[in-house]
Amino acid sequence: MSNQYDVVILGGGTGGYVAAIRASQLGLKVAVVEKDKLGGTCLHRGCIPSKALLRSAEVYHTLKHAEEYGVTASEIGLNFARMQERKAKIVEQLHKGVQHLMKSGKITVYEGIGRIMGPSIFSPQAGAVNIEYPNGDSEIITPKFVLIATGSRPRMLPGLEVDKEFIMTSDEALQLETLPKSVVIVGGGVIGVEWASLFNDLGVEVEIVEFADRILPLEDEDISKEMARLLKKRKIKIHTGAKIMPETLERGEGSITIKADQNGKEIVLTAEKLLVSVGRQANIEDIGLNNIEAEIDRGGIKVNDMYQTRESHIYAIGDVIGGLQLAHVASREGITAVEHMAGLHPEPIDYSMIAKCTYSRPEVANVGLTEAEAKEQGYIVKVGKFNFRAIGKALVYGEYDGFVKLVVDEQTGDLLGVHMIGPHVTDLIAEGALARVLDATPWEIAHTIHPHPTLSEIMGEAALAVDGKAIHS
Repeated sequence: MSNQYDVVILGGGTGGYVAAIRASQLGLKVAVVEKDKLGGTCLHRGCIPSKALLRSAEVYHTLKHAEEYGVTASEIGLNFARMQERKAKIVEQLHKGVQHLMKSGKITVYEGIGRIMGPSIFSPQAGAVNIEYPNGDSEIITPKFVLIATGSRPRMLPGLEVDKEFIMTSDEALQLETLPKSVVIVGGGVIGVEWASLFNDLGVEVEIVEFADRILPLEDEDISKEMARLLKKRKIKIHTGAKIMPETLERGEGSITIKADQNGKEIVLTAEKLLVSVGRQANIEDIGLNNIEAEIDRGGIKVNDMYQTRESHIYAIGDVIGGLQLAHVASREGITAVEHMAGLHPEPIDYSMIAKCTYSRPEVANVGLTEAEAKEQGYIVKVGKFNFRAIGKALVYGEYDGFVKLVVDEQTGDLLGVHMIGPHVTDLIAEGALARVLDATPWEIAHTIHPHPTLSEIMGEAALAVDGKAIHS
């Protein structure tokens, strides 16, 4: 008889392992099937390792400008191998933490490839899971519910596949042993901008090629313009409205050359490495979807607001369903899904309340509608905007480029969106997200006394600026 569980989770990434913990808390018998390592992309090939390297780059940048702080630092050097060692140490520490959480929650972890089976002697309905182990052995386990949390991988462009010499994605970039002297980044979204900032701080020549008419095209337009201005100030070349032409790729001795079409004008790009950063695609292959009535929509598994597929006992969450492909989103989706399995009645997630972050220098963060989106939806909008340059703590910190922008419904005073670019805004955005959840107005934000001197003061000033009452403008 196969092992039986209340829920079997395919994928032990952030969404999967958080869902497993919540299911265990609810008294369910849980198993996780993971073919690689617990923690998934976020822990091993995404959020954590990239931010560890970004922090090292930030420290290096600060040291190079130490004299501005009255500190004399001699023989400042870059040990890229040591940076990679620090990154690996952080990842390993967190990996052990996740393993401990599985043990303490009495969650069974199967290390292999899991595939959903159709109706069989093991189960009258689709949902039994066949596990294929690395040694070729297999085992079948039977759950009441299945949660698909298989994540995503970097999307590739035909003709620009990874070649282990010149062309890479963020996965390969994280494993570089030495820094290239130059890199062309195809894609100016969140990941592309983060890598551009990282490489630039480490002394690499960077060019960005973005198909849209601006980098960070999903951000508020004012944010995109400010980021472009600041990156160009750092000597990063940016080509927007440009379509890369893979067929023009030429490999040379230690470098590649490729062309892009920018509004009919041909651009020639040459660099040691090319980083493809054009989004991610769901891992839906070879997990048994052909054995169930799963509907695929725009490359992801289609689900309802409780994350059920067309077969109500089979759920899917995270990158594999598309939408906001963010670790914290996958975690909350996983919690919602298993609570629904357990017979609770969780509230559907309101994605407009979720903060999104870019960990470049400067950082970017937002929650809610952009000014353009608000106007497109018929709102009469008023805006409050305040610069970090007028915030004392930003001057003390030595990073004072950027601003906070609030988008407000003029008729009701409701806060529609919060947009930030500047120092530590990925931490500051939590106040904006809470304000959205609590339906706070700019008046309420402004009348929250923010401690001085802190970067958080900018929220109060931006809220006052909505009605032209900012104190330090």
